[in-house]
Amino acid sequence: MGGKFISFEGPEGGGKSTHAAALAETLRAEGKTVLVTREPGGTRLAELIRGLVREELDDPPVTRAEVLLFLAARAQVVANVIKPALARGEWVLCDRFSDSTFAYQGYGRGIDVQLLKELNDFATEGLVPDLTILLDVPPEVSRERIAERQRATSTSADRIEAAGEAFHKRLREGFLALAKAEPERFAVIDSSGDPAEVDRMIREAVRGS
Repeated sequence: MGGKFISFEGPEGGGKSTHAAALAETLRAEGKTVLVTREPGGTRLAELIRGLVREELDDPPVTRAEVLLFLAARAQVVANVIKPALARGEWVLCDRFSDSTFAYQGYGRGIDVQLLKELNDFATEGLVPDLTILLDVPPEVSRERIAERQRATSTSADRIEAAGEAFHKRLREGFLALAKAEPERFAVIDSSGDPAEVDRMIREAVRGS
């Protein structure tokens, strides 16, 4: 039996990387081969692009450049990491994928979502996750978790985290609108509560996919 492609999406502070790692551990315990990657990132080139789009630079990317940088990173990880793993029958768990572009650059930055979908289709060669786990958190929880993470790591907000409350409100609404439009692909999970319960709901969503 072949693997599946599962993406983890949602606002900042939703616990995507933590819950993706927990699911990977569960799947491996069941005897599955699992690859975990992230966006932007997953290859040397894509990780370099990650730094360009997230860090405060003297010459920050304008919105259109930001879109194209994210898509370039995605094209690289899809071609060199995700598709080869799926072809080998592995399960692929990705911390963010195409829906982040639609939410952040579409709903958040105001770029036409249909245009973004067309550009994304070119970058991914039409690859769509089998299941998207949307880890939803209200804005106040997101802010608290970001601040806690910064204190724990002695870091400051990156360029996207610091985009402002109105921006983060729009992108959360965007994620929920995307999930409403494709209920057969999305599993919306409230990740503001007990992490163990969130993990249980994720496993249940995977079993039902």
